[in-house]
Amino acid sequence: MKIVLWVVLTPIALLVLAFVVMFLKAIVQGWMAGWRSDPDAEEAERKAAERVAALGLLPPERQHTELAAPQPKALTVAIAAARAGDWEPAAKLLDETATARDWERRTAYCEKLAEVGAEDDAWLLAWEAAHPDSAGAALVRARSSVFLAWKIRGAKRAQHTTGEQFEGFHRTLTRTRGEHARAAELAPADDPSPYVGEIWTAIGLGCPHEEMHRIWKDITSRAPHHYEAHFSALQYWCGKWRGSEELATAFAVKAAAEAPPGTLMKIFPLIAHFEHDESDTTDVDRTPEMYAAVDAALADAAAADPDHPRLPEVRHLLGYFLNLQGRWEASAEQFRLVDGYVGALPWRYRGDPAGEFCRVRDESAVNAAAEQEGS
Repeated sequence: MKIVLWVVLTPIALLVLAFVVMFLKAIVQGWMAGWRSDPDAEEAERKAAERVAALGLLPPERQHTELAAPQPKALTVAIAAARAGDWEPAAKLLDETATARDWERRTAYCEKLAEVGAEDDAWLLAWEAAHPDSAGAALVRARSSVFLAWKIRGAKRAQHTTGEQFEGFHRTLTRTRGEHARAAELAPADDPSPYVGEIWTAIGLGCPHEEMHRIWKDITSRAPHHYEAHFSALQYWCGKWRGSEELATAFAVKAAAEAPPGTLMKIFPLIAHFEHDESDTTDVDRTPEMYAAVDAALADAAAADPDHPRLPEVRHLLGYFLNLQGRWEASAEQFRLVDGYVGALPWRYRGDPAGEFCRVRDESAVNAAAEQEGS
């Protein structure tokens, strides 16, 4: 009889005990949450949110995560037309950049159109069929193949990438060698655009430094201070790809030193620093050298053409570094000029680009407002 009661009552007792433990845990957690709450901190957070809202800054859900700034209307139209199968607006856009010798805008437009071509190239095939010797179509084809190769590989680390993915990646990238060469043959003699895309082929295939030097000579003989070319080449020279921190820094410092004001080259020492910084404090960002580098990049941005297609990318980085240096008002101003768009460094390296942008932006804006109130 005792055994029967024990068998019957033991599960009931265990169930009651578990319920009591859960009840006590809920009470303790509630007490701890109440104990942790800080009325002053909550009030400060509320005031900060009010200040941000008063400045008209946009919340994370209203940040565009794919663009660094508003897209030109003509490019938006060309992209929409391409997705609908119509290649003519894209052809017109690239022809105009060639006529104007606007190589910065030509490569910027090509990059966006190539992304569309890597998703679906029906419109590009129709363009190539209609105009087999089109320099614009050849340029977009070569760059879209590079995007396609990286898409085949995927974004995961090597140990999580299949042999089939690697095979497709290398096969497609190897094909781009001939496509870049054909684009160069058809391009205006002074157009660096085909060689800019070739840098990413060199990165993916692990081309030796001698090959990169050849590509770089082809670019700089045509456009010595081309922003996208320098950004892409700096990636090649970074330790994560085919170089090292020392090589990347030397490349960036040389580019900044040799460039005239307004070319945005002064930002590259900061990018080289960002790409290799593994510290967990702002000490390395507050050295005399880093203050000087940020000041030089600020002056460079101020001297640049306001319509330079890469200026917003520079503003994102300036806002970030000015924040790290506690230069709140200057940081807030840069963020104000790019608010609503977060498709740029450093945010695109983050898991939550919009959230991280807003966190840093809000810190700068709130502290800048506080400084103004205290002055």
